[in-house]
Amino acid sequence: MERSLSMELVRVTEAAALKSARWMGRGKKEEADDAATTAMRAVFDTIPMQGTVVIGEGEMDEAPMLYIGEKLGTGNGPGVDVAVDPLEGTSIVANGSWNALSVIAIADKGTLLHAPDMYMDKIAVGPEAVGSIDINASTFDNLQAVAKAKNKAVEDVVVTVLDRPRHHKLIEEIREAGARIKLISNGDVAGAINTAFDETGVDILLGIGGAPEGVIAAAALKCLGGEIQGKLVPANKEESDRCSKMGIRDINKVLYMDDFCSGDDAIFAATGVTDGELLKGVQFKGTNATTETVVMRAKSGTVRFIDGTHSLQKKPDFVIK
Repeated sequence: MERSLSMELVRVTEAAALKSARWMGRGKKEEADDAATTAMRAVFDTIPMQGTVVIGEGEMDEAPMLYIGEKLGTGNGPGVDVAVDPLEGTSIVANGSWNALSVIAIADKGTLLHAPDMYMDKIAVGPEAVGSIDINASTFDNLQAVAKAKNKAVEDVVVTVLDRPRHHKLIEEIREAGARIKLISNGDVAGAINTAFDETGVDILLGIGGAPEGVIAAAALKCLGGEIQGKLVPANKEESDRCSKMGIRDINKVLYMDDFCSGDDAIFAATGVTDGELLKGVQFKGTNATTETVVMRAKSGTVRFIDGTHSLQKKPDFVIK
């Protein structure tokens, strides 16, 4: 892939964040998601690449969302797989809460997992704890291993978990092990990425979330030198059959980093929509707006934080209206 695509992706996530941030706290998650999608698609159309959405927001008949199989880019340039969530945390924006992001990951064509839209059990850590986790091990053993890898007591380990009834037993196991918990309402892509940055205070992500989000998080952690493991959790026979149609024959197989992203390169970009531990959200200041974005590339290991100031008077209509 061309390294210039890194900055092109920043333009995409910035546009989606600027547009969707207008809906913060207004209680309308569908409108916020549609705003992010519209802006993202418009900028994608200007990028010199041959992109195919492999992780999106639905099938072809569910447009105007960025659907699986949709072609993005000008049709010139490198062929890439695209994993995208225009607004990770639609409910977060609707409620005016923390950690909503606009996120994109791309990788060489044919290297990203085509994950079905269903639940996935996940465990993710940053670089210090790579090689210490095992999704088939007990919660206690994983927390002990992460604590040892990070040279801290289990009592000092912070675990991010989605606040869902399905995690009642997991939360009890974490508490029994003595670790601390940060419950999040939505946004486990952000939760996974946060494990790779000391300033967030997060050591490990545990629990069941969306499988597509697992692929996006894996691309980011590949860039950051972290680790993720996952196991699909189909809810019924229909979802199991869908796995088979997508070429996933062993539903119980543990998915490792090379299963999520098999190539040696990936680019990930995320712009904050609302404030979070890692990125500040969009701030509107008169005729200007500010954004904060992280963009990273696996091949070079480069991670950049980009502060943007945008003249709203000079932005196209798909961003400001």
